[in-house]
This record gives sequence, structure tokens and C-alpha cells, in this order.
Amino acid sequence: MSRNKPEEDRGRIRCAIYTRKSTEERLDLEFNSLDAQREAAESFIASQKSEGWVCLPKHYNDGGFSGGNLDRPAYNELMKDIEAGEIDCVIVYKVDRLSRSLFDFAQTMRNFDANGVSFVSVTQQFNTTNSMGRLTLNILLSFAQFEREIISERISDKIAAQRQKGLWCGGQQVLGYDVDRSSTSPKLVVNAQEAEMVREIFDSYLSLQSLLPVVQKLDQLGWANKTWLTRKGRYKGGRPFDKCSLHALLTNVIYAGKIRHKDQIYNGQHEPIIDASVFDKVQTQLKEHGRGSGKRLVNRHNALLKGLLHCPTCGYAMVHCPTKKKSKVYRYYVCQTAIKRGHNQCRTGSIPAPAIEAAVVESLRCVVDDEGVRRAVFEQSEQLLQQHQQRHDLQLRQLTSQRSRDEAELKRMATEGEAGDLNDARRQELKTRLAKTQARIGVVESDFEQLSQSRFGRSDVEEAISDFDQLWAILRPKERVQLMELLVSRVQYDRFEGALSISYHPTAITALIQNTEEAA
Repeated sequence: MSRNKPEEDRGRIRCAIYTRKSTEERLDLEFNSLDAQREAAESFIASQKSEGWVCLPKHYNDGGFSGGNLDRPAYNELMKDIEAGEIDCVIVYKVDRLSRSLFDFAQTMRNFDANGVSFVSVTQQFNTTNSMGRLTLNILLSFAQFEREIISERISDKIAAQRQKGLWCGGQQVLGYDVDRSSTSPKLVVNAQEAEMVREIFDSYLSLQSLLPVVQKLDQLGWANKTWLTRKGRYKGGRPFDKCSLHALLTNVIYAGKIRHKDQIYNGQHEPIIDASVFDKVQTQLKEHGRGSGKRLVNRHNALLKGLLHCPTCGYAMVHCPTKKKSKVYRYYVCQTAIKRGHNQCRTGSIPAPAIEAAVVESLRCVVDDEGVRRAVFEQSEQLLQQHQQRHDLQLRQLTSQRSRDEAELKRMATEGEAGDLNDARRQELKTRLAKTQARIGVVESDFEQLSQSRFGRSDVEEAISDFDQLWAILRPKERVQLMELLVSRVQYDRFEGALSISYHPTAITALIQNTEEAA
């Protein structure tokens, strides 16, 4: 303990100087806030030289640590040295440099008292050797804690106000966006290459209809979460996708051009990557799968309409229910209401599976003889081509915009002559990305040209539809199920009215033509 000092230190008051700053801003300056605090404390100790005060050479500096808690390396080192009996007095510039928490400060004072250590604040000029000093300290510390709480409330209010205006307020960066800090307030700008990845991830989930297959696909492609360079020159992120991180990406409203604050969602000032309709489809599918109603369940009997046939009365997807009597299997589609509450609760009840499946296949065959449907299918293929062209236009615009931003930043850095390891790393990052962007622009332009040349003509549509019988005949049962899922989005059959309703996917014509070409 400090009161049992070595013989050579008796008559001297060994003073340790503790300094703290809440943020790391400007700590890299030659003379920073911590140096200023220490210089003031050293001057005060020098003024008390006649009283035997001496300044210990060891520095206890906590740069970038909050005063709201005691989890600070220099503070912990100070307490160890106090317990070792190496310090008689602790000097700080202001009381709140030691702590902004009344509870933490009281605990620190108890430790000081137990080790016979006094405490002095330079600017407030009092110490704990008398009762008035203790009272004043507690009063000042109460105000320091009050100030800290007020600051916290102001920051929360500021973040809420910014997000209501659709502004990005910081935090972990997300795949598809970079942070543009060229203006006063940082803002999100589209990273063109990453935006393509995000769109592909959303499309993959809509196609595969389950998180795990998408995770496996991303792992095969070598795609990972966002990687970025911090202000300290360290790279963060880049972890492989798992189901949790994929779910977080798919539910992030930022991609739809929105900003979330607690339970509220506001229109953002950044450019969306995903169309609102696509984002909403993904959210609906995630909710359905969360309730266990996803389509990717085991289909041992290769039921053609599993997950596609819906009850016209209740609206629920009808469940494929095979039953075996003796050696023969009978297959039915049964309404979920009938399964859960009894057949008397649903007028549809059950439908024989072979009959309804044959009716749907026959309806697909009838397309061949319907000129109006053929014309609609051709118009559908044209609309699909336009959608692909619009996506390529968007990719090209975002790539060009990113190239311009990166070139402007490189030019600014060269003009201002910024040096240092961090800026060198940033320059290299920009040059590498510019090269990738330029290469990607060439690929997108080439793909766009090929897309324009791959337009389906009326003859292609006629051939694809006419070859449906031949295609269906050579497909295996599992392949027929897959083709049906590609073509059809929903089937309803009213057994009392004899009315069959079939809804097709917007991409049905593409799927049919592609399968016809592969079969050929």
C-alpha cells in the first residue's frame, strides 16, 4: 500500500497524471489534447514542489475511451500501480477525465482511500483530503453525469431526425453501397459491381425459394459479405454468407431505397438497388417459409401441382396426400382447412390428383390451338426482353457513375498531395476498382448487344409451343415437376363449377423455349 512507502520516498508525494479523451479524433497531431492535459498537470505539480510533490514519469493516457465506464487500459494500469503502493496522489485536468459516472467515481474514490491515495483536479483546484473537497467533487461529478446523459439524448434525437429525412447515419456498411464522404454529411452511393451481386442474390432466392440453397450457391461463387477499408487503414467484413447474414440482407430495407429507424421506415435519399415489387415478393416468400409453407418440401411422389394448386374456397395451397390400399396408391390434393378442421368445413375438400394434373397438362397443350394466347405469349417475351434491357441499362449507368466518382477521388488526392499509408492503400484500392469497373463495363455492353440479338420472333414462339408434346414426352417425372414450377405460378379448380384457372409466370415463355432447345 502507498502509505507504507520505501524509506527513500518518505517525505515525497509521488504524483501520477491520468489523461483521457473520448474520441481518437486529432490524437495523431504532434501536440494533442492528452499532451495538453499532461502539461497542465505537470505545471501544477511543479508549483507544489516545496510540499514535496514529484511527477512520476509513467504516462497513463486513455485516448479514444469513454468516461461512462471503467473499461480503459490506462485506468486499469493506474489502479494496479496504486495497489502496488507506487502512487500517493492522482492528478487530472478535470474531474470528468477520471469518470463521468457517479457510481464509478464513488468506487474509484473508495479504492483511493483504501490505498491512502489523494485525488486532485488541476482546473477545479481541490483535493480529497478534506470533507469540502469531497462534497465539491460529488457535486461536479453529478453535473458531469448529467451532461453525459444529455449528450446521449441529443445524439439519439439527431439520429432520429436524420433518418426521418432519409439520411444514412453511419454504422456497418452493407453490400451494394459505398460511403461517399466527399461532402459534409456522408451518404450512400451504389457500388455497381456489388449491386449486381445483390440483385442476383434476390433473384436466386425467388428462384430457389429457400435460404440454404442460396447460401450454397454463394459459397460456390466465392461471394462474401461487404468488405471495406476503415479510416485506420484496416479491412473489415468479408465473412462468408450463412443463413442469418443472408436473411439480414434480404430483409434490409436499404436495398429498396428506404431507411429504418426502430419500427418506422422512411424514404431514403439514396438510390435503390432492388425494385419495390421484387423486394415485397421476397418479404412475402420469407414470411410464408417462416410459417413452414414453402414449396421446397420433399416431393417423393413427384406431384405436378404441389405448392401450385390452391383451394378456391379457402385460398390455401392444397396438400398432396397419397394413400395406399392394398398394393395400389391413390393420390389426392386436400385443402388445409379440411385437414385441420374436418371436410365439413371446406366445400372443396379433396380433388383426385391424376385428374387435375391431366387437366392442367391438357390446358398447356391447348395453348397450341389458341391464336390469342400465342399472341399474348409473344408479347410476354417482348416485355421480358425489355426488362432485361432495362436491367442492363441500370448496370451500365451505375458502373459509369462509379467510374466517374473513383476518377474524381483519385484526381482530388493527387491535387491535394495526400500522403501516408492509409491514403496509399486507398489509392491502390481505387485503381484496382477502376480496372475492374472498366472491364465490367465492357462485359455489360457485350451482353447487351447479345441480348438485343437474342430477341424471340413469332416463329420461335410457335416452334416452342408446337413442340410441347414432344418435350413433355421425353421428360422424367422430376423434370416435369420442375418445368411445371417454371411455367405455372398458381392453379385453382372449382369442382362444382368445373372452372379451371391457371396463372403463368412472367418468364414462362423463356423457360419453355430454353427447355425445348435443351431437349433438342
